[in-house]
Amino acid sequence: MKFLFDSDSWQEIYGSIRKNKLRTGITIIGVLWGIFLLVVLLGAARGMENGFNKLFGDFATNSVFVWTQSTDTPFKGFQKGRQFSLTMNDIEVLKSEYSKEIKLLAPRNQTSNLIIKDFQSGTFQVSGDYPVLDQIQKKKLIYGRFLNENDILSIAKVAVISEDMYKQLFEIDENPIGQYIKINSIGYKVVGVYEPSNTVNFDGDCAYIPFSTFKKVYNTANKVDWMMITANEGTNIEQMEKDILLTLKGLHKVHPDDERAFGSVNLGKEIGKVTGFLTGMQFLTWFVGIATLIAGVFAIGNILLITVKERTKEIGIRRAIGATPKSIRQQIILESVFLTTVAGMLGIIFGSLILFFIDAAVSNNDDIPLINPTVNIPIILIAFVTLIVLGTLIGLIPAHIATVVKPIEALREE
Repeated sequence: MKFLFDSDSWQEIYGSIRKNKLRTGITIIGVLWGIFLLVVLLGAARGMENGFNKLFGDFATNSVFVWTQSTDTPFKGFQKGRQFSLTMNDIEVLKSEYSKEIKLLAPRNQTSNLIIKDFQSGTFQVSGDYPVLDQIQKKKLIYGRFLNENDILSIAKVAVISEDMYKQLFEIDENPIGQYIKINSIGYKVVGVYEPSNTVNFDGDCAYIPFSTFKKVYNTANKVDWMMITANEGTNIEQMEKDILLTLKGLHKVHPDDERAFGSVNLGKEIGKVTGFLTGMQFLTWFVGIATLIAGVFAIGNILLITVKERTKEIGIRRAIGATPKSIRQQIILESVFLTTVAGMLGIIFGSLILFFIDAAVSNNDDIPLINPTVNIPIILIAFVTLIVLGTLIGLIPAHIATVVKPIEALREE
């Protein structure tokens, strides 16, 4: 290890770099660009993953949403284009037949209504729901609580409203809990206020009231507008979706091959597509980054080969006055490691700065799904150590060539 602290070795490295400034600079940029790309692309991939996790953070991601549309195929005496609705009977059948697959099932009814508080008013979504909705799509409550089973059983006229609705209908800093708002000219006690979510939200600004109350007030009987279903862990959610739709088709006398009668969104399937994209992006990032790194390291090997060729006479003189092959070899390898280390450090620094500026630019922009684009320190260290190892290995080639030069032949070189 003494050669690492030998001033003569470092002076020779400095002299070599100074003599070939442009060539050395281009070589360093080649390696720098490789680790720079690796850091920036990995950081961007992590930022997209963070944004994706935030987008679906409040949702049970193994969920399926189902609603009715209109038939596309005549079946059992019914004409094409028949309109129909889901019912509470469908809910009970699904709970019974798929008890092992279904973890949570939330039937939902929705409409739009004018909501009034004193002299303030606005038209908002009104949704009749069960408490189970809060387990599928968690609500961040600012005041009060969400709906509970007592609200359902007692057909209570209570409502949980969004923060934006609260700001529009109530005075600043006014406590809304226990106060009344009018929905469809009927008074409802406010029992909770929830914070708007930055995640996927199918409801927008919505007033949630008990499903039983909605049924009575709007006279929906057993009708269900749509349902949200969450699968148990380990369930094949795509197969569950197909089976549920086939069961519903049987219940409503819909042709088994009718693809338009029911609409559905398989959140697990959609998430799987995005997850696959992110995995592919990370693989591509590693491939491009490592390939660029290797190309840069080979460039260092090439420049050192040229350097050895140019310094053949010098090496011959050093050999003639007693320099050992080991010292010559160490000199060349040290130069290779030095160049790769400098290039690697600069690449990491520049890549980190770019990620910092990207984070600062998009941190307050909800339209760009990029959150906290960073790279784990262990990954950086692994990439950096790999770079040093490659630099050492590539330095062995010109180092070997330098040591096999015979002093007499080297002194003859012009």
